[in-house]
Amino acid sequence: MKIFKYIFFLLLIIIIGGSIYIATLDGNYQIEETKVVKAPVTMVFNEINDFKNWEKWSSWANEDNNTVFNYTEKTKGEGASLDWVSEDFEDGKIQTIEVIPNKSIHQEITLKMPFSESTSTLYWLFETIDGSTKVTWGIEGERSFFDKILLLIQNKSIPKELQPKFKQSLTNLDKAIALKMKQYNINIDGITEYASGYYMYITTASKNTPEALSNKMNNIFPEVANFMQKNNIKMSGHPLTIYNEINEANGTVIISCGIPTPVNIDTPEDSMVFCSFLPNTKAIKATLKGNYSNLPEAWSQLTTYLEKTDFEKNTEINSFEVYITDPETEPNPANWETEIYIPIQQREKLIDSIESL
Repeated sequence: MKIFKYIFFLLLIIIIGGSIYIATLDGNYQIEETKVVKAPVTMVFNEINDFKNWEKWSSWANEDNNTVFNYTEKTKGEGASLDWVSEDFEDGKIQTIEVIPNKSIHQEITLKMPFSESTSTLYWLFETIDGSTKVTWGIEGERSFFDKILLLIQNKSIPKELQPKFKQSLTNLDKAIALKMKQYNINIDGITEYASGYYMYITTASKNTPEALSNKMNNIFPEVANFMQKNNIKMSGHPLTIYNEINEANGTVIISCGIPTPVNIDTPEDSMVFCSFLPNTKAIKATLKGNYSNLPEAWSQLTTYLEKTDFEKNTEINSFEVYITDPETEPNPANWETEIYIPIQQREKLIDSIESL
């Protein structure tokens, strides 16, 4: 019997000693992963801030199709929460605690372990870098007693399990946002009337490519807007670009970038900004919803449509674009709306045949 007592006390000493040793292990941890996403910070922030988007890029959702996500009525901002039940991973819950728009998000994550629950802090940091967004996703907290045992015996712990999932999720996030930004739609609206009006403008030459035109417009529109604000000239419509001359052989174009105003404005002789009048115009119209890089395709479709009608281009009035959406307030290019107008007139052959009747 004594031998059993000795064994019992020995095991007890080992258990107590082991527990004390495990308890004294450093329980603090912090891991993080970083990814530069080629998208505006507002768009990246909005994507992450809304839990309903997480299923599209979360590695947990991609690795386990049986994961069931449950959302509260509020899915974004402070107080929003998400919980999930998974066959392959720990069940858990995430709640958003603090949000600083376009700067940071702090959340609390609770994972249900076999013998306990583990609660940690998740954090997201956002930084603008040359038009892209540096995203940092991290977790910090204190290891539970059970987690320390796993770390000691199996060299396995929640932080080590999460880090590769963070990395993969950020890669998925980059791809998901890129797909969102590439979406576009072209609609041929048909024949319409564009109301006449005055506009303030600057004329310039450019290469006829989406990138070159975009760079020119990004410089000119602010100049026109600043001139109008400085001189208390009222703005009365969406910005527009008039294509004065297109040289297909040289791949160049002369454009006028303007902003509508309700009345005629006399400008100083040395001014780079002028005022002109766009007459009431019968035109065929197309609407592009998407990045400006898709404008050549929209123009091509509209031109093809025109060729199938009884109308032809009215060469007395230049074609033009109207920009309904302000990219400064809408970060996702897929939501940018642009209207395209080609002024038209009845085909001459059709007019002659009608007159001969």
